[in-house]
Amino acid sequence: MIYRSLNTELREKFGEKVYKLALEGGFSCPNRDGTLGKKGCIFCLGGSGDFAEKPCDCVFEQIEKAKAKVAHKNPSGKYIAYFQSYTNTYGPLEKLEKLFSEAISHPDICSLSIGTRPDCLPDEVIELLSRLNKTKPVWVELGLQTIHPKTAEYIRRGYPLSVFDSAVKRLKAAGIYVIVHMIIGLPGESPEMIAETAEYIGKSGADGIKLQLLHVLRGTDLAADYEKGLFKTLEPDEYIKILEECIRRIPPEMTVHRLTGDGSKKHLIAPLWSADKKRVLNAVNAAFTKDNLIQGERL
Repeated sequence: MIYRSLNTELREKFGEKVYKLALEGGFSCPNRDGTLGKKGCIFCLGGSGDFAEKPCDCVFEQIEKAKAKVAHKNPSGKYIAYFQSYTNTYGPLEKLEKLFSEAISHPDICSLSIGTRPDCLPDEVIELLSRLNKTKPVWVELGLQTIHPKTAEYIRRGYPLSVFDSAVKRLKAAGIYVIVHMIIGLPGESPEMIAETAEYIGKSGADGIKLQLLHVLRGTDLAADYEKGLFKTLEPDEYIKILEECIRRIPPEMTVHRLTGDGSKKHLIAPLWSADKKRVLNAVNAAFTKDNLIQGERL
């Protein structure tokens, strides 16, 4: 089993394992405020921030609250400030600069990671991120999910693939580390289509990839389609087989930041097996070893 894990990346960059603090920056999303739409992506319940610490008057206070929840897991005492919920570059430049500058100045924060959309990265925001990157490393996480136009339309992503391509190119030109999110198991996509998305991300110039199992969460439009029987979610063996093929199609130097994901258990409708994250990861790693997985072997 050979794949480049996030733990490897963190130890290379920081000399030890560090822990991500999920934070909420108080932003909205153009897919929710009426700019592009009002319902958000079809699978989205809370801006992918179910576990994020809520914003408060002081970023330092927010970081300390988030630290208190996970300090027992992180003996190094060093953290990545991860602005996770909704679209964290969708706001006035002054707000972005204040928020991110304060977060990055915290002595226990060794890096900044910002989740956003490729269509919410104007030049002035990229210039700000480039400046901050000279103080501490800045990572930008882009929600792509799929390269296939019909699926993108179904999930109401709201931008064409060319916007993603441009965002990655501009971020890399500014020296920013880029991570791309994709979802495994979107309705209507075959295993080959899913692997094509992974391969495309691998060739995009991005540095890392997050592979996410599709979750059906109560209260979303995706849940309504699921309850109508319009699609089925993946079984564990199906997911692992597709996951392996995705990793075989990305370059060996690309970091795999996530192998699955865990949605909020109180909202999870399907697949219920995904709620036991430890068991899922054990099964994934056992399969990788049994199948002698080698990242990039299909390239």
